[in-house]
Amino acid sequence: MLIATWNINGVKARLESVLTYLRQHQPDVICMQEIKSVDEGFPTAAFQDLGYNVATHGQKGFNGVAILSKSPLEDVVRGLPGDDTDVHARWIEASVQMGERMVRVVSLYLPNGNPIDTEKFPYKLAWMKRLYARAEQLLAEEMPLVLAGDYNVIPEPEDAKRPQAWVNDALFQPESRAAWRKLVNLGLTDATRACHPGAGIYTFWDYQAGAFQRDDGIRIDHMLLSSQAADLLKASGIDRATRAQEKPSDHVPVWIKLAA
Repeated sequence: MLIATWNINGVKARLESVLTYLRQHQPDVICMQEIKSVDEGFPTAAFQDLGYNVATHGQKGFNGVAILSKSPLEDVVRGLPGDDTDVHARWIEASVQMGERMVRVVSLYLPNGNPIDTEKFPYKLAWMKRLYARAEQLLAEEMPLVLAGDYNVIPEPEDAKRPQAWVNDALFQPESRAAWRKLVNLGLTDATRACHPGAGIYTFWDYQAGAFQRDDGIRIDHMLLSSQAADLLKASGIDRATRAQEKPSDHVPVWIKLAA
């Protein structure tokens, strides 16, 4: 089973690029973030024509997450539990069939948190606490679990070309990184790092100042696997080529292959 995650930075702006990617790579499941569309405006039919079932949790103009699967999507949950006042569309989860077993897949878009001297940073940290609590619940079910998406966290200095440039950014604050470590320490496996240790692995390049051409990137899009999913991990990768396309997203797809 091939599962991909991609912050597409606007489904309507990036539709042809996404459709081309799906035709070329044929992922069984793809998680999307920043669809920037209400559910009714999502181009569901275009993806159904390629054989995908579609579940979205949308929001007008910003945020928004989706899961597309060639298998039916079951037990869909929209919204991260723990705060009924949070109206941001940043979380969707569903179960999909993989061979004789079911896999729980989450598409998440963690808050950016900038500027750090505003209410946005405490919101990010509170959201990460809710993520931790929900991950605990899902892990207790002992179903293979894939937590995929844009985490807006640079876990380690090696995850940035110039880590010193991010020391005042919410993505690289000690509190953000500590919350990431606490989450991983639940027993989750960082699929990219499991397959590609070392520096130079990035998933995001800013649009400004020729960042991609200079490979001035950061790694903030992650796929965390439960032990049951990690036992099935065969490969993981990052599809950098999409960043070189015309009118690209500033993020690129991250993928894993799981044994059926």
